[in-house]
Amino acid sequence: MSKFTSWDTKDAWGQWEERERPGLSQAGLDRMRRVLAAHVESGAVPGLVALVGRGDETHVETMGTLHAGGAEPMRRDTLFRMASLTKPITATGVMILAEECRLRLDDPVDEWLPELADRQVLRSIDAPVDDTVPATRPITVRDLLTFTFGFGVVLAAPDTYPIQTAIRELGLDTTAPDFGPDEWIRRLGTLPLMRQPGELWQYHVGSDVLGVLIARVSGQPLEEFLRERLFAPLGMKDTGFHVPADRIHRLPTSYAHDPGDGRLIVWDEAAGGKYGKPPIFPAGGDGLVSTVDDYHAFYRMLLNKGTHGGTRVLSRASVELMTTDHLTPGQKTEKDAFGDHFGRHGGYGFGMAVRTHRRDLASPGQFGWDGGLGTTAYADPAEDLVGILLTQSAMDSVHTPRLHKDFWTTAYQTIA
Repeated sequence: MSKFTSWDTKDAWGQWEERERPGLSQAGLDRMRRVLAAHVESGAVPGLVALVGRGDETHVETMGTLHAGGAEPMRRDTLFRMASLTKPITATGVMILAEECRLRLDDPVDEWLPELADRQVLRSIDAPVDDTVPATRPITVRDLLTFTFGFGVVLAAPDTYPIQTAIRELGLDTTAPDFGPDEWIRRLGTLPLMRQPGELWQYHVGSDVLGVLIARVSGQPLEEFLRERLFAPLGMKDTGFHVPADRIHRLPTSYAHDPGDGRLIVWDEAAGGKYGKPPIFPAGGDGLVSTVDDYHAFYRMLLNKGTHGGTRVLSRASVELMTTDHLTPGQKTEKDAFGDHFGRHGGYGFGMAVRTHRRDLASPGQFGWDGGLGTTAYADPAEDLVGILLTQSAMDSVHTPRLHKDFWTTAYQTIA
């Protein structure tokens, strides 16, 4: 593979000498290709697009087909439902507004989200929804960014607790509500918090609230703000909350797994599916569609401390703040109890995980997240490495998580 050069050492005569630093290893890339191909050939996923990038080098693999049993091949410009890989982008939108002093991280959100003012909190997670106590303090922007605002996905079987039933009855348990952001936040505001603000990390809902917050603070729809302030500066021309008709042929079928035998079953069709038209509720937690190159541009901006192609999107300080662990040991209790799914990283920053310990091949300081529809993306500043694997086979069986693990094992072997 090619090498890139740094002119930062001197020889014995005091002259600048060329020092070559390796980028990507051909042997490692060959191994990654073989391992990923085996997953496609086994039928675990119909197809995938994988990227590893280091410095100025980028390598992309495309394998398999858009649809199970189909003939249309995966391509580099294939569009994917990014699921929770939306979360870091939404957090970045918030930081853009914070840098403009249009909101402040430790201010209560009551001014922009009055539906979430004067909260009541469940006396315990299994209490009836009317058995509450007053919140000890308001919800802040920082609470939303770190998923500690007191409300989130309940990590238990459906209807285990009364609050889960109330969420379902209000239509708040879906990834595609049939009502808009204002009605969504109004319904959320009718429910008590599950925990006191700042008490515990709870997954997902904070990012959807942040999407509503961005729209209200900016005075623009969420997609319009992100397109103007983030996607356009980064050249992310294929990223948005739906797929236009002239690009729908680039969207694969999305699959879940049959709980009985593990076979792939259709979750969302491409043509005529939920992503074929603008959503009524653009979800800041899981609503984006993108390509491997668009998402790589976003992560490269973060690795470059806020710049991309000579354009500054965020300050260095903001990127460092986003990619720092903000949780106390007590706040991590529920997150860490879920092992590989939520707990393997050790920490959580703004909208993404932050690696705090060396548990596998990733370096401390690695940041990123995974998406429930089969996507994974992380950046490792210590290695100047970005890895992105995009499929459309859900993380609801052993197959896709195993694919992700094998991708990351081989991605680190591509470092020359």
